[in-house]
Amino acid sequence: MYLSTQDQLADFCRQIEGEKVVAVDTEFLREKTYFPKLCLVQVAAGELAAAIDPILIEDLSPLARIFEDESVTKVFHACGQDLEVLLDGMGCVCAPVFDTQLAAAFLGMRQQVSYGSLVESYCGVRLPKAESLTDWSRRPLDPEQLAYAEDDVRYLPGIYDRMVTELTRQDRLSWVRPEMDALSDPARIKRDPSEAFLRLRRSGSLTRRQLAVAREVCAWREGVAAERDIPRKWVASDEVVVEVCKRTPGSLDRLRRIRGTEQISERDGRSLLAAVARGTACPAEECPKVTKHLRPSPETEGVIDLMYAVLRLVSEKSGVATQLIATRDDLLDFLQDRQSSPLARDWRWELAGRTLDRLLSGEVGLTVKGGRIELL
Repeated sequence: MYLSTQDQLADFCRQIEGEKVVAVDTEFLREKTYFPKLCLVQVAAGELAAAIDPILIEDLSPLARIFEDESVTKVFHACGQDLEVLLDGMGCVCAPVFDTQLAAAFLGMRQQVSYGSLVESYCGVRLPKAESLTDWSRRPLDPEQLAYAEDDVRYLPGIYDRMVTELTRQDRLSWVRPEMDALSDPARIKRDPSEAFLRLRRSGSLTRRQLAVAREVCAWREGVAAERDIPRKWVASDEVVVEVCKRTPGSLDRLRRIRGTEQISERDGRSLLAAVARGTACPAEECPKVTKHLRPSPETEGVIDLMYAVLRLVSEKSGVATQLIATRDDLLDFLQDRQSSPLARDWRWELAGRTLDRLLSGEVGLTVKGGRIELL
């Protein structure tokens, strides 16, 4: 179904009222804007699937109520961007959610398995990719586009049922729930301009003082980009921001010496300099902490290599993706401070942390049998 009127949407929402599982996907554009432009919302529940047109339907509140209903599980595949887009486009936080990509990593599939691979594995259906670069903002949409869009949710309810059954059988549903809940945490979805610097590329070389400048400059960039609804890189690239934080210019002349600032107007340049000044004046105790890892010594690298071999063995036997359990940085953290590490808590401790702890205590070791690594 293609829903393009208010009455059609209201009727569809009445039909799926009472369903406890609703599959959701979105189509959006954001190449030339700061805020993503919601172009289509696909929903499947029970025997029904629909492509809902938010460009033609002004009031999406009947759908928003379903998405916010805590008695209804919203099933996505790789939901990170979808949740952000729905917050911007519909003003709703979807909860609770179930992400089939994340669940697949607990069930023996690679951590970032594609939706197409998942459908082929669970349903034996190979989905077409012809519409993957469609401009979803153009109207009218043709039948091929709508069929492609609805395929993105059509198979999710059945996959969800099978995944929950398998996770329950393996006694892993309690492992998955907290990971899913974290995905829909409003603090994770909503943009906080004061935390934009945490996503600044190439910031690893900045000092605490320079990070204080980056916090102010990135917040300034977010504000300008949001006000004009343009990509943040159109205001200033990450490379320019990092260079500004290192040089901390105090005048327009000094700012213009940085390559890439020529696109910044004089007015914006002065507000950027004010942001630099705020960061420079930040009290030392309020500067962001540097969280980068020091390069381990050769001896420590050897220990981490051994830990990683154990981790891969645990992953292979359990079917839980290695990177979902821990990264090499997580292993270093566990080695340096076991009590504060995620590997010392909950399912990660049960699955791998306890074995790694015994390895570091000398209680277990590794050997090779038949060309395969095994625990001693």
